[in-house]
Amino acid sequence: MDRIDSHQHFWKYSAQKDAWITDDMSVIQRDFLPEDLEPILKSNNIKGCVAVQADQSTQETSFLLNLAKEFSFIKGVVGWIDLKDVHIEEQLAHYSLFSKLKGFRHIIQGETDPQFMLNRSFIRGVAALHKFDFSYDILIKPHQLKATNKFLDHFSNEQRFVIDHLAKPFIGAAEMEPWASEMKILATNNPNLFCKLSGMVTEANWKNWKQDDFSFYVDHLLETFGPARLMFGSDWPVCLVAANYEQVIEILDKYISQLSVDEQELIWYKNAERFYKLAIHYQ
Repeated sequence: MDRIDSHQHFWKYSAQKDAWITDDMSVIQRDFLPEDLEPILKSNNIKGCVAVQADQSTQETSFLLNLAKEFSFIKGVVGWIDLKDVHIEEQLAHYSLFSKLKGFRHIIQGETDPQFMLNRSFIRGVAALHKFDFSYDILIKPHQLKATNKFLDHFSNEQRFVIDHLAKPFIGAAEMEPWASEMKILATNNPNLFCKLSGMVTEANWKNWKQDDFSFYVDHLLETFGPARLMFGSDWPVCLVAANYEQVIEILDKYISQLSVDEQELIWYKNAERFYKLAIHYQ
């Protein structure tokens, strides 16, 4: 079955810039570039990928766009922009000239203010995305879910949103609440909100995770969001701290293989293609 990887990263490693990559993540303390990923995608029947920002700078956005221009398998880019900028529309007009730039993301999970996304300037910036047909990736942790519910109330159902990495539930500790209740509210109230089945292994016990560790979380999202609003993402190379690319695919495959072929196709590639408006040519 064809697949699209809706979430992966590239970087030229710098200990200063990438301080979030701590010593216990030493396996990813190096460069990861398209030539490293391309053979992995080919061997796993991945028809394209979406490169997502890992550094909060416009230089990061340019870096990813340049890679996407050089490597055709990079079908889309989720970049970074200062969404609080008073001249946000001028910046978005500039970025709208790049066909592979599909949306933007801010690393909200790293903000110390739990109400960060409710800042009036930030909301105004996100609201400007729809005019230029850009999506927005929501990167949060469970304690920020309540604020996310309030945040999404400010937008019409025409603005495309996707939650990255299931909102990072504490899988390693088998914590279910309040994550499950808040995610159900989000899914029910926001038909324009998707969720990425990504980043699960890094929220589990890195060295001792088991397939069953993910059952509750995947089942809950299948029940609340449904197959039409879920998409596969590897979170490569971050996933390498806990699993290789093939294992990440295998984890998800064991859960969704019980679904109909049409539903599996939605999760593996059709939802990502539709959400990010990707140009994919299948043989």
